[in-house]
Amino acid sequence: MKRSIVALLAALLALPALAIDQGETFDDPDLQARYERLISEVRCLQCQNQSIKDSNVTLAADLRREIARMIEEGQTDAEIADFLVTRYGEFALYRPQMSGKTLMVWIAPFVLALIGLIGLVRVIRHRASLPIEDDAKEGTAE
Repeated sequence: MKRSIVALLAALLALPALAIDQGETFDDPDLQARYERLISEVRCLQCQNQSIKDSNVTLAADLRREIARMIEEGQTDAEIADFLVTRYGEFALYRPQMSGKTLMVWIAPFVLALIGLIGLVRVIRHRASLPIEDDAKEGTAE
């Protein structure tokens, strides 16, 4: 009895994993690799912490089908990204496109690293200019 309940629970818990379409979408391996890369770079707008590749919600499945259709029609990655940004905003992409609006997102890490480096250099220079205390002399003077 207990084994059958455990087996039933395990089967029910495994059902969401079956909802993600893991099958091959394209016969051409290059198109399949491109499709896999694209769907892993698009954020699930409902889950927000998953790519549409890993999400099993209906919206993610619709976006996967839409991207597959656009690839079949011969659209470029840039055209697909433009479509997603136009329809859902920059938030839909894990790597936002370089533009005036997202310039700060691209520059901020470098600016913060430079500020940290300048601070580190100043601390090292300040500490290097401090006099060295001789602990050995203090121990023998007593």
